[in-house]
This record gives sequence, C-alpha cells and structure tokens, in this order.
Amino acid sequence: MEQTLRKVFIGESADLPEKLGKTVVIGQKEIAIFKLENGSIKAIENRCPHKGGVLAEGILSGEYVFCPMHDRKISVENGRVQEPDDGCVKTYPVEVLEGHVFILIAE
Repeated sequence: MEQTLRKVFIGESADLPEKLGKTVVIGQKEIAIFKLENGSIKAIENRCPHKGGVLAEGILSGEYVFCPMHDRKISVENGRVQEPDDGCVKTYPVEVLEGHVFILIAE
C-alpha cells in the first residue's frame, strides 16, 4: 500500500535560526527543525530515544544534535544515535520552495 504524504507549511527559511532547533507540532507529532550551517533544513522527531530529551533544545554541531539531557549525539540526516550509544529517531522529508519550508508527513 502506497503512503500519501501531506505537505505542511512550517515557516520561511529566512526566519529559521541557523544552528539552533525549533519545535513544530503537527497533529500528534512534535518535530525538531534544524537549519544547518550549509543552509539545508532537517526535521527529526523531537524526543531522544534514551530518556525523551527535547532535541530542539540540544546543541547542533555539523549534522549532529547533542541531546540536552545526556549528551547523546544524533544525526539529523538519518536519525541514528552515534555509537557506542544506540537508538534512532524518525526523520521527516523537508521541501523548500521559494523560501517556504514544508515538512512531508505520512497520512
């Protein structure tokens, strides 16, 4: 069965802080949005798989966010926790069209 993706507008690219997280709530989903130094925008589940730390409050370094609770390093590219720790968070596709930022959510 093919999944349908809904495009949800979350803001303007120029308004997103660089290297800082922003929390966005879409329905029951809480998503952390990050604008990387290279200008790309990534979206991941906003809770660390370890103890539920709010990832949007973590420190972003390159393509990794450090959980504010226990400093676990999580890739904003693929959602994987860096070894030797383990775990994973969901990632969400992002589209930027003429400066408008959209997250694609499965329905």
